Amino acid sequence: MFIRIVKLTFKEDKVENFKTYFSSIKEKIRNFPGCTFLEVYQDKNNPAIFFTYSYWDEEADLDHYRDSDLFKEVWPYVKTLFAQRAEAWSVDKYITLK
Repeated sequence: MFIRIVKLTFKEDKVENFKTYFSSIKEKIRNFPGCTFLEVYQDKNNPAIFFTYSYWDEEADLDHYRDSDLFKEVWPYVKTLFAQRAEAWSVDKYITLK
């Protein structure tokens, strides 16, 4: 499993645009081959900051998504809403607590 976390900081007046747009495309991303989990979190202290959290079967699956027509549709639009450049982390799950 491959985990990707992306921090997105939006212009304050573009937050609702992001929420609306993401709602319209989330199922397409979630159902992309190799994606097994997708959630988006909104920061409690700064509502213009969001984090995407996704699981991929393999790193190559994320690479395929990033080369896809879907990503080429999503990313250019989302970038227009940014107040800051996105930050991304690729991580491995270290421990699961239940």
